[in-house]
Amino acid sequence: MKSLIVLWKELANEFANWCCTSATFDCKTVERRIEHEGLSFLTITLPEFGKDFQKSLDRGQVDRDLFQGFSWRAGLPLFLGGFLDRVFDRSSGVLLDDPCIDSIFAVRQLALLYSKIALPCSDARIRRAMRGYIECEQDVREHDSALSAADKADFRRISSMLFSGVFSRSDTDVYYLDVLPKHGPGATADRLRGNGKYRQSTWPSRLEEVFPSGEFLLPNWRYYDQLDDVDILEPGAEIPVKVITVPKTLKTPRIIAIEPTAMQYAQQAVLASILDSLQKDDFLRTVIGFNDQTPNQRMALKGSIDGSLATLDLSEASDRVSNQHVREMLVNHPHLSGAVDASRSRKADVPGHGVIRLSKFASMGSALCFPFEAMVFTTLIFMGIERELSTSLSRGRIEAFKGKVRVYGDDIIIPVDYVPSVVRVLETFGYRVNSGKSFWTGKFRESCGRDYYAGHDVTPVKVRRSFPTQRKDAQEVISLVSLRNQLYERGCWQTVKWLDETITGVLRYFPVVLPTSPALGRHSYLGFETEKLCPNTHGPLVRAHRVISRLPQDHLEGPEALVKCLLMLERRKPDERGIDLPVDAGEHLERSGRPLAVNTKLGWVSSI
Repeated sequence: MKSLIVLWKELANEFANWCCTSATFDCKTVERRIEHEGLSFLTITLPEFGKDFQKSLDRGQVDRDLFQGFSWRAGLPLFLGGFLDRVFDRSSGVLLDDPCIDSIFAVRQLALLYSKIALPCSDARIRRAMRGYIECEQDVREHDSALSAADKADFRRISSMLFSGVFSRSDTDVYYLDVLPKHGPGATADRLRGNGKYRQSTWPSRLEEVFPSGEFLLPNWRYYDQLDDVDILEPGAEIPVKVITVPKTLKTPRIIAIEPTAMQYAQQAVLASILDSLQKDDFLRTVIGFNDQTPNQRMALKGSIDGSLATLDLSEASDRVSNQHVREMLVNHPHLSGAVDASRSRKADVPGHGVIRLSKFASMGSALCFPFEAMVFTTLIFMGIERELSTSLSRGRIEAFKGKVRVYGDDIIIPVDYVPSVVRVLETFGYRVNSGKSFWTGKFRESCGRDYYAGHDVTPVKVRRSFPTQRKDAQEVISLVSLRNQLYERGCWQTVKWLDETITGVLRYFPVVLPTSPALGRHSYLGFETEKLCPNTHGPLVRAHRVISRLPQDHLEGPEALVKCLLMLERRKPDERGIDLPVDAGEHLERSGRPLAVNTKLGWVSSI
């Protein structure tokens, strides 16, 4: 706690020097309120202050419904008042014609510094989140029943206009079983991990109809007798997804669902086909993103400069995608529809509520959740645009919006002129636009982790973990070094000096290295240190700690090992000469899964 407070005060005083003001009163306020409210002031109350500040920027003035719990003088809160005075007029609360960008960044940085720290929520907040999950499920059912026939028809028509080519290609892939399944490194509902996933002994009968177990679990049909050990599960005996919470903020956890091994395996096969088909569409690959967030960030920057683009964020987006919406999209593609439905888990085990039947398509954790929510949102966006234009869209008219519409999960960017219509359509289909994180009226924009005001990057650096007390706290050490280097890049050099002293109290060696170095070191615009040269490469070396992790031992042999090797060969791309590359001669048949622990090791490490 003490280190967290000192860090906040160091930043506050440094920003005060930047902005020619004083943070003395602010530091005293933080100390006093933490004494009475505890850590929640830093992790819950201050982030709410930051959200209200963003709303004020978007509205162009500070309203009295904001900054609850803080004292006011005239038209602005007293807390961080020295910075607020350089952004808003204190007498009226109206945004200044030329607000101080450094002050905007300072308020956001100080308010949001601890908004994402990975600390466990209280049991009461976890129970509340689970109740919210159940209530969200009920909302999905209600909106499904309330949706009109005309809305459904428009949804099918626009979806077909956008995705018929994509779905047709994937439909053909499924029909000919030209798909490749894949196991991920994460946990599964049936508790299989690493190489153990290739030894799965159950296969749902729904999957058997679309993806025969012999095609997915055997290297070839010579091993047919291996299927005697596979239990084909009827729908009533299927393993439900396991709903769990993971840290998000101290106010509320993030809810995800752990899929059974067989479902996850098949979902990855469908996913690969859909992503490949989307990449072949010249328009859709510019509209929907899966791996690269930078187009969203560039468009958010543009919107902050000229006001032409709005950034929208949806609350509980994944959990509000109805299965009926996905079925409507795939109605003309029976093979793909059958594969998506067969690989979708129908039940969820929710702590405190038992096993429930799902109306949502899937929660986070399903490999198909992310792409289908993006495609549903894209369809609804163009429905909203069509209704605003009061004329039917064609594929040609839709493609005229290239560079103006972008969807990355629940981060949506659209032209400002269509915001009211798009929001109405989204809400008609049961989605909730997060007003606190959606911007279209002012000069502030936020998308995919980057925040901009009037063309300036005002993205805050956030503390992700508590401070380490010893070198064995490897995750905390790694996080603190990352925090130091991010603050250095933002120019907070006075605070970085204090962090350097703190880190060297834990790490004996903390040299200056380049960002590309594997060492845990200090980044600097002045270059890097060299203590000696590598005898083999003649590259510069320094004495430093580096991150080490080792995959758990997990021996795999027999037909299951052959399946894994064949899948790896199929997924590998040939080199530039067209020659297929062999499977890495590594330890993947001896070690697999996620590392059980992460540690640091001292040694000679390249500084570049």
